[in-house]
Amino acid sequence: MDETLPPCPECSSDLTYEMGALLACPLCAHEWSNEPADDEQDQETVVKDAFGTVLNDGDTISIIKDLKVKGQSLSIKVGTKVRNIRLSDPVDGHDIDCKVDGFGFMQLKSSVVKKV
Repeated sequence: MDETLPPCPECSSDLTYEMGALLACPLCAHEWSNEPADDEQDQETVVKDAFGTVLNDGDTISIIKDLKVKGQSLSIKVGTKVRNIRLSDPVDGHDIDCKVDGFGFMQLKSSVVKKV
């Protein structure tokens, strides 16, 4: 066996060993899986609208249902177009950063929009 195991990500010890599907460190007792971590970094998150169309930065979208806005008595109406969206890391399911005319900057869920 000329396969060398990676050092421990916690304490950098080179005494790591395999324990089933996991790698383990005898010094700090840290256990981790080496395989899924590499796969997750290679995958890019894909954001899709309510109809399954892939969204990209700079797209124009349309709202498909009335949305109540916290702190305001008005709501964003069906059919409102939003230009130049920016995709972001999801925060409570809100994965689109945008500026809605009359409401300002806000975050939207991709499940309530469609690509125009």
